[in-house]
Amino acid sequence: MKRVIALALALAAFTAGTACAGSVGLGAFAGVSIPVVQEDVGQGTLFGLRAPVKLVPLLTVEPYWASSSLGNKDVTIGGLTYTREGPDETAFGLNAMLTTGGSVQFYPYAGVGTTKLERTAMDASFTTYNFGLGLGFSPVPKLSVHVRGELQMAVDNGASRKFANITAGASYALFSIL
Repeated sequence: MKRVIALALALAAFTAGTACAGSVGLGAFAGVSIPVVQEDVGQGTLFGLRAPVKLVPLLTVEPYWASSSLGNKDVTIGGLTYTREGPDETAFGLNAMLTTGGSVQFYPYAGVGTTKLERTAMDASFTTYNFGLGLGFSPVPKLSVHVRGELQMAVDNGASRKFANITAGASYALFSIL
C-alpha cells in the first residue's frame, strides 16, 4: 500500500511540474538545400514555417512546411551537354525534438512528412524522413533563434533523393498550454 501511495504522489508531483511547461509557438526559417549524390539537381534555397509545440520539458513536436527552389545542373550524356532544370520542392510534416531547457539548447530531432518535386516532365510525391541536430538560444523570454543541420531523404518505391539542409530561423512562443 505504501508503494502505491508513493507512486501516486510521485506521479502527481511529476504532472504538476509539467502542467505549465508547455507552449505553442510559430517560427520561420531559411537556408540552403544541397543535393547528396544527385547528378541532375543543383544546390538551392530553402525557406519555411515551423510551429513548435513543447509538450513536456524534454519533448517538443513541430509541424512544418517548407519550400525549396533547387538549382539547375549541367549534364553531359554521350558528349552532349545540356542544362537540366532544377525542381521546385514543397514539403510538410512533423518533427520530434529532444530539447533541453534554458537559454542555450542543443538537440537531436527526427521527422516524417511528404515531399513533392515538380519540374518540366516531372511531378513526383515522396514520403520524407529527416533527422538532424539543432542549436538554439533564447536572447529574451519566448524568443528562440535556431541553427540546424539535417539530412532529408525523400523515398518512393525503393528509390530516394537525399538532401543536406542547413537552416537558420527564429520562433516565438505565442502562448502557454496547461
